[in-house]
Amino acid sequence: MTPKKNVRIGGRSLDISRPDKVLFPEDGITKADLVGYYRLVAPRMLPHLRGRPLMLERHPDGVQDPGFMQKDVPEHFPDWVARAELPKENGTVTHALCENASTLAYLAGQACITPHRWLSRADRPDHPDRLVFDLDPPGEDFEAVREAAGRTRDLLDELGLPSLLMATGSRGLHVVVALDRRAPFDEVRAFARDAAGVLAARHPDRLTTEARKNARRGRLYLDVQRNGYAQTAVAPYAVRARPGAPIAAPLRWTDLDDPDLTARRWTLTTAGGLLQDDPWHDAPRGRSLHAAGRRLAALRAAEGARR
Repeated sequence: MTPKKNVRIGGRSLDISRPDKVLFPEDGITKADLVGYYRLVAPRMLPHLRGRPLMLERHPDGVQDPGFMQKDVPEHFPDWVARAELPKENGTVTHALCENASTLAYLAGQACITPHRWLSRADRPDHPDRLVFDLDPPGEDFEAVREAAGRTRDLLDELGLPSLLMATGSRGLHVVVALDRRAPFDEVRAFARDAAGVLAARHPDRLTTEARKNARRGRLYLDVQRNGYAQTAVAPYAVRARPGAPIAAPLRWTDLDDPDLTARRWTLTTAGGLLQDDPWHDAPRGRSLHAAGRRLAALRAAEGARR
């Protein structure tokens, strides 16, 4: 096995240890392949990472191994990898920040398959600039996810909040709203919870806010639990630690019309097609929840009056 491979990325010279280590055994994808992918997507991916604390999903022995989640920056990380020390219960934790292509490649060289990002930035960690609805199928029928995503978008449109769509590369879809960072996490989560409640009330046979699996009765769970301090969501363009190396892929809303859409449409080996253009190139600016909250309160009152 080749002990090291030197690559120059982002103006830095990096030594990638064991570059031919196979990380995806079913697909023959090596650590060098992973580094090459993240080098390729860095221009598209970095705007979604910069300034955000990361949780690193690492699989040094390959994705067939459970791997581990890492929050604290290890001592051996070079000093040019940016860091942010942030409060946690009874202390602090020092997270890595991915500010440039060399850091993204270095993390891949550390067998970080998937960077998971905070929904806030390190300079205002309690004030998110992203709100996420996480939609996974209740079984194997992806049609339920496509349907739920469309209904979530329609409600957000009613509330004056433009939204974005992303395939998670795992099981489902994320519906993402850009925020202006004025509202703290508690308000954002309460808003998301109330919006999910309206959706579940409108479609009680298809959607639910029940966190207990045995209470869902085959309905899709509208998961808003990621909208909290120190919670994370998979970053756009991140590789997932699953067979085939699927990618968390930004989508257009028109992609919902494709009956063959799945959470794992794009993979590391087909990423060239994904990168031909940017589905999020006209992403909306961050919005306030103030007016949307008033509209949501009116909708909740109307739904309550009808019941």
